[in-house]
Amino acid sequence: MPSIDDVTDTPDELSDDEAEELLEEADLVQDMMGEVCPYPQVEAKKGLQQLESGDLLVQETDHVPCTENVPKAVGDDAEAKVWRSGDATYRIYLRKQ
Repeated sequence: MPSIDDVTDTPDELSDDEAEELLEEADLVQDMMGEVCPYPQVEAKKGLQQLESGDLLVQETDHVPCTENVPKAVGDDAEAKVWRSGDATYRIYLRKQ
């Protein structure tokens, strides 16, 4: 039986320790819990516009498609990584290019 990883194109995943360290250094954190696409994509693009190159934006979400759609929406504007908790919480880390 295929897993979600077999049918999605998500960015590299972070370990729990890496995710916590990056969260502490985030320049902007957006709470997207309960929000569905396309709102998180729009907010990610707006958030990145406020940041300087090298800055980090983190989105927290419970909407699995965001882990694929947000990185695609920002394209080359940011390097993306994802963290998955065991309780249906996800974080998308976007480092502005």
